Amino acid sequence: MFTLSVKLTFYIPHAMSLKDKRQVCRSLIYKTRQRFNVSVAEVDTQDVHQTLTLGIAVVSGEIVHAQRSVDEIVRFMEENADGELANVEILS
Repeated sequence: MFTLSVKLTFYIPHAMSLKDKRQVCRSLIYKTRQRFNVSVAEVDTQDVHQTLTLGIAVVSGEIVHAQRSVDEIVRFMEENADGELANVEILS
């Protein structure tokens, strides 16, 4: 069994309040969970209006499959986020 985790940081320039940020956060988490059935949560920068940090965990029987899944998830989130992907940190 292999586990990969990823920490993604998004910049949301139009978020003027935490409410604006939460809307983007909820939408992105919902879409990602529906499509990939993975664990996703806001893990840092909860009190910063324009920065969203999400953590993702992928478990697989093969490391190659886990890595492919992570790559696809990151690409999906980048395309569907209402903000700019600023940083990707892959943790194992």
